[in-house]
Amino acid sequence: MTELTLPPAFADLAPFLDWALPTADERQTKRRHASREQLKAFYDALLPRLEAILAEVDTYPLGNLPESHHAIYDMALALAEVAPHVELYGGSPGVPYAFEEGRFIAVHGTQPTWQGLHPMATI
Repeated sequence: MTELTLPPAFADLAPFLDWALPTADERQTKRRHASREQLKAFYDALLPRLEAILAEVDTYPLGNLPESHHAIYDMALALAEVAPHVELYGGSPGVPYAFEEGRFIAVHGTQPTWQGLHPMATI
């Protein structure tokens, strides 16, 4: 496995590289097993940088993101996974009053998201 790196402008986010997961399934699992404190720390670190992160990755066409930017892209997607739990669910890693999330099987959940594949595509 290649060591994860960040573009130099985002080096300060290195403590959160464990959130740089390439698939939706991995990001959901990470969120589900995180503590409230871990979710909030990640959210607080990434949210103020989101606009800059998206501007950086948006300079490349979907599916052609260089490896040097995979981690920062995956972290932005992890923030999208985490944000509702911080903003709407009081920091709860699970969805309140919902069925067990482990029962949900996403047909595209194992695809590396940076590839920009259609959700129903297979690899």
